[in-house]
Amino acid sequence: MFGKGLIKGLQITWKEFWAPKLTVQYPDEQHTVPERFHGRFVLDVDKCIACGLCANACPNKVISLQKQKVGKKQFMTDYVMKVQYCLFCGLCVEACNKDALHFSKDFNMNQYFYKNIPLVLVKREAPAEPLEEEEPAAKAGDKEKPKPKPKAKAQKPAEPAAQPEVAAGKASDKEGQ
Repeated sequence: MFGKGLIKGLQITWKEFWAPKLTVQYPDEQHTVPERFHGRFVLDVDKCIACGLCANACPNKVISLQKQKVGKKQFMTDYVMKVQYCLFCGLCVEACNKDALHFSKDFNMNQYFYKNIPLVLVKREAPAEPLEEEEPAAKAGDKEKPKPKPKAKAQKPAEPAAQPEVAAGKASDKEGQ
């Protein structure tokens, strides 16, 4: 029958016509964002150790990370994301072993000018001298002497290797032993 498809389509249209409307007046009202939504990136600078795992995990090489070594620690000076090339796959967030990089629920990331698109999360100078946090740790270490490590025990000599015929599978008389 030729009108069967037309009748099915009109049934769906008639049902949707009487269903409640889901339109949201955006600036005044906003949809609730799911818990695992991939929105704007947020970097907790205090947790970050500038290891660069996030930059290495990014498939599009969106993250550019610059760091300086101050004393024994690495200090992050620049952390810029070229968001226009980002897939929002979350590999960089998963790669961060200190949970310093995560997503926020902010989805409004539009920019009018192209030069404003890169997301600058950190832009600062490295300190000239090491931080004061290292000194109390060094003083506490003076009071407690490190315990010497126990010496390695003598290992038994390794058993001789199998005979070449057995290893090659040519010795059939000792099969199954």
